[in-house]
Amino acid sequence: AQDSDVEKVLNEYNIEFFKIGEVNQSETLKIRQKEVKIDLNIADFRKKWFKTSYLLDEKQTANDLAKTRFENFAKQPLHYEFPAHFTGKKPVINTSKSRPKAAILREKGSNSEREMANAMYLAGFDVKDVHMTDLIEGRETLEDIQFLGAVGGFSNSDVLGSAKGWAGAILYNEKANAVIKNFFAREDTLSVGICNGCQLFAELDLINPDHEEKIRLLHNDSNKHESGFTSVKIGKNDSVMLSSLAGSTLGVWISHGEGKFHLPLAEENYKIVAKYGYAAYPANPNNSDYNTAMMTDTTGRHLVTMPHIERSTFQWNWANYPKGRKDEVSPWIEAFVNAREWIEGKQ
Repeated sequence: AQDSDVEKVLNEYNIEFFKIGEVNQSETLKIRQKEVKIDLNIADFRKKWFKTSYLLDEKQTANDLAKTRFENFAKQPLHYEFPAHFTGKKPVINTSKSRPKAAILREKGSNSEREMANAMYLAGFDVKDVHMTDLIEGRETLEDIQFLGAVGGFSNSDVLGSAKGWAGAILYNEKANAVIKNFFAREDTLSVGICNGCQLFAELDLINPDHEEKIRLLHNDSNKHESGFTSVKIGKNDSVMLSSLAGSTLGVWISHGEGKFHLPLAEENYKIVAKYGYAAYPANPNNSDYNTAMMTDTTGRHLVTMPHIERSTFQWNWANYPKGRKDEVSPWIEAFVNAREWIEGKQ
């Protein structure tokens, strides 16, 4: 709002006020009081203000990364590159035909299932909630499901490691194991594993099953949980969900303690779809091999991502959004729309 607009409202309600300053584009805070003139460099004072956080961070962050964060916080500005075709409008769904079926897979301790369900529904899916007990007890086979989403969270409180208990519930239960194997053996299915779901798919060796050494998700180099807003650069890729976003740089939330991709082979052996906007900490919150944020299997149908794209589908979800845009959704919704259109094209 303009100053004059605010002043008008205050005057209408007879609220006394005093104008003490104006905002401008300068990097200097100018204080004037009679003969007193003080000019403060905002960048310098921001660093002084941030130092308290650094001193606290230093006591809980490993590998001298608190210092790295302090040195880099002003060197890693968020820059975005939206797809040229992105309109910002919500997806238009053809209500004359039935929606393809998607399922949310969760375990005790999971979270973000509502955000993922909302993204899927908004993109045109009929979404089903599936708990691990449904697989274990034989109530759910996923035979009518074409899109499976494994959600984030801290399944089983990360006891024994992230997603290890969740994976064990599949690997060591005959019914659940058969359901997952049958789903991934089909050629008409898609999946996305986000955060804890990414760790699950890695534990189940679903991304590069032909490799002798499987990918692993290790503890962040900071040796602590990282939660923040960063950016990822999406390269040219064959991912069903993300190929149309190639060339984009988008903001996204991260929240994980074990998000470091350990990729034992040379980079060309993996389908890395997206990398963090900066290779250094904290923009890359975990020091993943090859700066990896997202990757797919060799078919491009099965996507794993540590960043939470499902938590970043609306403009107001982002901690920072391009100024002046009035979008109804963010570009991330396109990933889920692409999934629906691919499935419809196979029918």
